[in-house]
Amino acid sequence: MAIKKKSKKKFKAVIIVGARPNFMKASPLIRAMNSDGGIFESILLHTGQHYDSLMNDVFFKDLDLPKPLFFLGVGSGTHIQQIAKSMLALEETLVKIKADLVIVVGDVNSTLAGALAAKKLSIPLVHVEAGLRSFDEAMPEEINRTLTDRMANFLFTTEESANRNLVKEGVNPQKIHFVGNTMIDSLHYHMPQISKSFILNKLSLDKNNYAVLTMHRPSNVDNKNHFLNIFEALYSIQKKITIVFPVHPRTRKQMEELGFEKKFKNLKNLVLIEPLGYIDFMKLVSDSRLVFTDSGGLQEETTTLGIPCITLRENTERPVTVEVGTNVIVGTDAQKIIQEAQSVFDGKFKKGRIPQHWDGKTALRIIGILSEKMI
Repeated sequence: MAIKKKSKKKFKAVIIVGARPNFMKASPLIRAMNSDGGIFESILLHTGQHYDSLMNDVFFKDLDLPKPLFFLGVGSGTHIQQIAKSMLALEETLVKIKADLVIVVGDVNSTLAGALAAKKLSIPLVHVEAGLRSFDEAMPEEINRTLTDRMANFLFTTEESANRNLVKEGVNPQKIHFVGNTMIDSLHYHMPQISKSFILNKLSLDKNNYAVLTMHRPSNVDNKNHFLNIFEALYSIQKKITIVFPVHPRTRKQMEELGFEKKFKNLKNLVLIEPLGYIDFMKLVSDSRLVFTDSGGLQEETTTLGIPCITLRENTERPVTVEVGTNVIVGTDAQKIIQEAQSVFDGKFKKGRIPQHWDGKTALRIIGILSEKMI
């Protein structure tokens, strides 16, 4: 979809990011806005919700993201503290910029803060990845995305279940646009680089002969019983296949506090490594035999790559990855985790397909719609 310039005016579109999952979703939007003949001036604003270089700087480099014109440096704190600090800084900055449009992506604290600030300042609000629901309000992200959707003027969805959720919640259908997944745009765009990564050589791994584990959600790493159940499953599975575990900083902290670090390090075939950048991590995932995760985005990426995904949660806000893709939900039941892993080893795991509109062209569709609406 080509974006044609229909007006001399350049609209200032502020794209707000704050944490690692946002970066992959925002990058394609910036590329689409900066294409020749576009009507938007993209302004990247980073709240600083994630500030660790392992979770931040390397992703800007890997994704060819421009340096944020504004970095608010809100840092750590409780959810309420992060949202409040972000809102205060965003109000001042958005007024200074004289923004014509605010775009928020995903469901992190910075997403909700950006939505609230834009709404209070009467700036048109775009939510990319709208309508996803786990129906579990114990998840902070569920609150963030639900409230953001209530305020948004443009709601861009990744799957049809999100459309249905929004309509049931009373959102005007004219605001809803089913366009696909910008995170998958990033995956398509960067596949040539991903294929050239040497991470398997660095870790002495053979393609299709290892598993990947990611885990960071409070429901798993803050709950001792859940953590122990997952450990029990990993203890059994690592006897059959090497498991590579890039450890999130928060997860590492919890492992230390709960006294689990030694347990994990003693597993012969569980390889604990530092978090990876986008290119190396996606190479690790794309060449793996299977993935264990509690991440939402990784459920989508594995579905696109055709990699079996065993999700260590009781629910998912991305049901298309289960209904169409390669994802199964097992919770923290050790036997279920082991059983699904064995089905992969036995060649009996389900075969998935790629969902509608996950074709690498989502950002172009979004900017095309916004271009028509803004002039």
